[in-house]
Amino acid sequence: MDRELYQNHLELLKEELVVALGCTEPIAIAYAAARARQVLGEMPEHCTVHCSGNIVKNVMGVTVPNSGGLRGIDVAAVLGIVGGDAERELAVLEGITDSHREQVRQLLQEGFCTCKLIENVATLYIVVELNAGAHTALVEIQNTHKNITRMEKDGVSVMEQTVSSCQQEEKTCDRSLLTVDNVLEFADAVSLEEIEPIITPQIEHNMAICKEGLEHPYGAEVGRILLDGNKSPTVGLRARAYAAAGSDARMNGCPMPVVINSGSGNQGITVSVPVVIYAEDRNLPREKLLRALVVANLISVHQKSYIGSLSAYCGVVSAACGAACGICYLLDHPKSVLYDTITNTIATVGGMVCDGAKSSCAAKISTALQTALLGMKMGVHDRSFQPGEGLVKEDVEETISNFGRMGRVGMKSTDHEILNIMLGN
Repeated sequence: MDRELYQNHLELLKEELVVALGCTEPIAIAYAAARARQVLGEMPEHCTVHCSGNIVKNVMGVTVPNSGGLRGIDVAAVLGIVGGDAERELAVLEGITDSHREQVRQLLQEGFCTCKLIENVATLYIVVELNAGAHTALVEIQNTHKNITRMEKDGVSVMEQTVSSCQQEEKTCDRSLLTVDNVLEFADAVSLEEIEPIITPQIEHNMAICKEGLEHPYGAEVGRILLDGNKSPTVGLRARAYAAAGSDARMNGCPMPVVINSGSGNQGITVSVPVVIYAEDRNLPREKLLRALVVANLISVHQKSYIGSLSAYCGVVSAACGAACGICYLLDHPKSVLYDTITNTIATVGGMVCDGAKSSCAAKISTALQTALLGMKMGVHDRSFQPGEGLVKEDVEETISNFGRMGRVGMKSTDHEILNIMLGN
């Protein structure tokens, strides 16, 4: 395999598969706030948070981890200021204590934080402004959850001075180089020593939170209900239940970390856990599992590269499709089955809407995985939706591109209207 392409795909895995604590949108706010507090150098007197509509949408209905069951932009920001550790990035709230939670409740009652919607910016956009006497601090995040694009103290940029402590997310990888074929080639060729430290945390963290979700009653308990009364669930049902349970826990305040994909913990869980469940069910070698997870993760990233980080297109569709592709690889299905799996999945549930992060994400994960596994089974039986049927084209890459365009461009007005409805406009 071409060395430049090999290195690009390896770096993509390193960039995408990072640990996050809780839903990544409130965590990104907490991270920006913690970094702003660090820049200010003292406890602020007031905080103002400006967010894009997609950030607002994904924070409204989700419990902020380690908050004691609280929700909201202001909760995430104030937690980040009071007890966040900016050096932990997307695990910024890992060290929150009861004392911090009590301080946050007091500050919220006092009107310490003001939240504002900002329009005509990137879909993922956050600015946190802090004031203390005559001093101010500002941190801006755009496009990805820890990508700091502006950092100021008293109106003067401090990006250079803090570069050693603030690990800015530089995009060194080219997602446009991804294709289904070269992802499969990379999965076959990649050194196990290079992917083991990237993939292993995804297996361990994501399986752990799924088990937590099955053992305890979080949210709507979608995962637990899927298994209720079923003494001998199929491997497919277990894959859906585990993944849904991980989301149940994560959307409802469980403080356990997950390894994300495409900036999302729900997508990280969806793309990985079903592959692990299938590998365990078949007692397959660890090497096969690791390579299958490379396929799953990169095919999901490939689809999301057309759609963008946040949109009205529910990202777990791409993740479920990626998981089914990983299972195809795991089970040694021919490449044609994997192509059909992609086509059948996105031609069925592509465009399922995202109306924010919340308990129903677990049910959407179950639905997307059920469809993806059906799509795979159809492929095994040499059945696939045909070119000219809706957005399906002869070539799988064209089909992926078409659905990506629909999600990014076609559903932009849908995204705007969803936000208006949620805000009561």
